[in-house]
Amino acid sequence: MFDSKAFLKNVTHDPGVYRMFDKTDTVIYVGKAKDLKKRLSSYFRPNLSSKKTEALVASIARIETTITTSETEALLLEHNYIKTFQPRYNVLLRDDKSYPYILLTKERHPRITAYRGAKKIQGEYFGPYPHAGAVRETLSLLQKLFPVRQCENSVYKNRSRPCLQYQIGRCSAPCVAGYVTDEEYQTQVEYARLFLQGKDQQVLAHLIAKMEAASRDLNFESAARFRDQIQAVRAVIEKQFVSNDRLDDMDIISIAYQHGVACVQVLFIRQGKVLGNRSYFPKVPANTDLSELTATFVGQFYLQAHQGRTVPNNIVVDHKLEAKEEIEQLLSEQAGRKVGIQDKAKGSKSKYLSLAQMNAKAALALKLKETTLIGERYRVLQELLGMDKINRMECFDISHTMGEQTVASCVVFNEAGPFKSEYRRFNIEGITGGDDYAAMEQALKKRYDRDLPPEKIPDVIFIDGGKGQLNRALSVFEGLNVKWDKNRPHLIGVAKGVDRRAGQETLILSKEGREVNLDPDNSALHLIQHIRDESHNHAISGHRKKRQKAFTQSGLETIEGVGPKRRQALLKYLGGMQGVKNATQDEIASVPGISRALAETIFETLKH
Repeated sequence: MFDSKAFLKNVTHDPGVYRMFDKTDTVIYVGKAKDLKKRLSSYFRPNLSSKKTEALVASIARIETTITTSETEALLLEHNYIKTFQPRYNVLLRDDKSYPYILLTKERHPRITAYRGAKKIQGEYFGPYPHAGAVRETLSLLQKLFPVRQCENSVYKNRSRPCLQYQIGRCSAPCVAGYVTDEEYQTQVEYARLFLQGKDQQVLAHLIAKMEAASRDLNFESAARFRDQIQAVRAVIEKQFVSNDRLDDMDIISIAYQHGVACVQVLFIRQGKVLGNRSYFPKVPANTDLSELTATFVGQFYLQAHQGRTVPNNIVVDHKLEAKEEIEQLLSEQAGRKVGIQDKAKGSKSKYLSLAQMNAKAALALKLKETTLIGERYRVLQELLGMDKINRMECFDISHTMGEQTVASCVVFNEAGPFKSEYRRFNIEGITGGDDYAAMEQALKKRYDRDLPPEKIPDVIFIDGGKGQLNRALSVFEGLNVKWDKNRPHLIGVAKGVDRRAGQETLILSKEGREVNLDPDNSALHLIQHIRDESHNHAISGHRKKRQKAFTQSGLETIEGVGPKRRQALLKYLGGMQGVKNATQDEIASVPGISRALAETIFETLKH
């Protein structure tokens, strides 16, 4: 038992951070305090405030403290510790994804493109957008409104005639001389810039002035083009959720909590426009107060500074925020400008908060429904297979095109559904093209021919295929030099029906040596279809990436001694890949950095 009295005798009244450890010396909770002694004493009172605190105190084996110069410094250190130790009793935000932006480059003919990562390219960045779909939608919209190029520079610099985008009126073809002047192109770029900044009325005013000027000059063709552009911009403005109050950049954060599951909804607003929303489902210990959840989420979301995340001018939350002044001070220092946090929204901000609350409740309801549905499907599958518990399932599939670029996928499901961090792909090599049996054998050996911790041994393995694939899989497992539980795993073949339609699958149960055809509306079959489809999609996406890579490679990558610099020199001096293929051995040897021996190797490889 932890001796709290002896510990508290030596605790200071200074501000700081405390770390609580259990008997395995694992950090189970991190907290901060303005007065360490007062805060830590509150944990050891006779009547504790919540069941969560009771469970936490019962697990404490020792406590460590770190004194800081201020409560603000303690707040920052607390979130650093939470990020490092991921304690069991802290609210944990699992979000390591970067956020996409729209980039308007700084060039003679700027381009508009999606961008994710460190801001190394010169230009203007607009966002962040909550997800890539919102960026794609905005780019598609911009392409219809303003004929500004979106192509890569490698395409732009090597055009001899306009591409299809020019033909359908979505680019003004700055890549080819004579189609658009630099001044006209920059005008369209400026319209796109103003639109992204939320200055839609300025765009309309400019276009109307242009249309009227063209009309006065009797240039009715140009006037008609401006008229069509004005109508398109107006149609977009009417559909968008735009504030007339010209609000600053802000994030609206709302939390919905039910049955132990929390959904945090973040609404991203930039230049008065709603760029989109994003749902987060942090790990929340039981009986956590929503004010604590709000404070922890805001701290982790902004202070841990994930790549691509920016701090807006205003943050609006729907629960009272602890340490509000300290968080504001830290965020202001991080952003280099004043950042305000409001826990009582008024006026138009309350309208946005209501929108976020509505989305949070809807997302939580969907999440709870999915969780309940998955639980029911697992129960029916357990009954079908006669198993007491299924903790982990894995499924394999093979994808290739005419035997080329073969890829095998392995997807994992646990009690919560898809366990995507455990998904794997395997490049299949050294087999006869199109031999799916050999491909499956290689994938299974790569996956299982090693000792696995007990929690990673699957209870069920699904093999997408008929008896042949299943029998090959069984023979592989008989030859593995791995000591596993004799009851695990249970291999099941999933054979498609005669018409290859969903709902007509035949399950081949290896342990019972029988085939089962389930009703199309059977819950267990729906779960099997889900994991099978996940495996299929994972395999196809991996195969497409591999195929695209092979398609875009020049052929020089496979030649020993030809690295990126020599490859670049060959393509540059000989006029692209076609020039390299048509070059003689002497012409190849004349390229700087290419010896005669290497030129002979390149020549022979490309010819044969």
